[in-house]
Amino acid sequence: MNDRVREILSWYANENPGVRTNLARMLNHGRLGVTGRMVILPVDQGFEHGPARSFAPNPAGYDPRYHFQLAIEAGCNAYAAPLGFLEAGVSDYCGEIPLILKCNNHDLLNDEKDPISAVTSGVSDALRLGCVAVGFTIYPGSAERTEIYQQLRKLTEEAKVAGLAVVVWSYPRGSSLSKEGETAVDVVTYAAQIAAQLGADIIKVKLPSEKVELAEAQKVYQKYEIPISTLAERVHHVIQSSFDGRRIVIFSGGTYAADEKFFEEVRAIRDGGGFGSIIGRNSFQRNKPDALKFLDTIMGIYEGSIR
Repeated sequence: MNDRVREILSWYANENPGVRTNLARMLNHGRLGVTGRMVILPVDQGFEHGPARSFAPNPAGYDPRYHFQLAIEAGCNAYAAPLGFLEAGVSDYCGEIPLILKCNNHDLLNDEKDPISAVTSGVSDALRLGCVAVGFTIYPGSAERTEIYQQLRKLTEEAKVAGLAVVVWSYPRGSSLSKEGETAVDVVTYAAQIAAQLGADIIKVKLPSEKVELAEAQKVYQKYEIPISTLAERVHHVIQSSFDGRRIVIFSGGTYAADEKFFEEVRAIRDGGGFGSIIGRNSFQRNKPDALKFLDTIMGIYEGSIR
């Protein structure tokens, strides 16, 4: 363990040794180990978007074991997935990569404007599977948000007693927000702050746009001339909004994007002080050689070997 990892762990002095040890396991693992940066492979899309939409572009992805292999061979810091995918592959890869159990999931079979995910697993499952953390999605802006926050609070309490870290996917969504507003800079920073206030150890958000959604927020951004014109500035603002950089914030990869555009976004995350990326479809929807090359470039950007 180096000074950078010790510094990050010092921000979590409130946590028990189990939580801090599991954070260290992720921070010290893989190609980016000890750099303070992270690249995590998440594969919850089979539940969230359906199997064909998720895995038809690369049919190897229908096999849960494929994603363990990809995360391990790429040198990711951790692999995150729902209960079924972890159960189906963990026995073949015990101890080879830190695991995050995604404890709630949402399907698209009902078109709802105010989503709420089903709780699909819990702390006992995470411990049984040897996970270092639990993951949970919240939807700030949903009419169901109060119930979602209470569910997360219960899971967080149970997880931390057991020494598990908590990773929160904080995705603004709901009838009170416009589609563009879901990634507006004021909304994304608010979502990151909410996750931190609810006890998240690691926060996952989408990259913010320059749009300011809320009228009252618009007045503040103008009055104080908050810099948000570049993506790096907006990333910095998200980090600032997450306890002034004292919580690990990683950014989602989103839908499949052209490589160079994606790499430019990674550079902006790096330059804005972000801690890394959590990249699903942009990784596992490629064949393995292409996915490994893609992830190698991303990790090279974060470690500084690639500008």
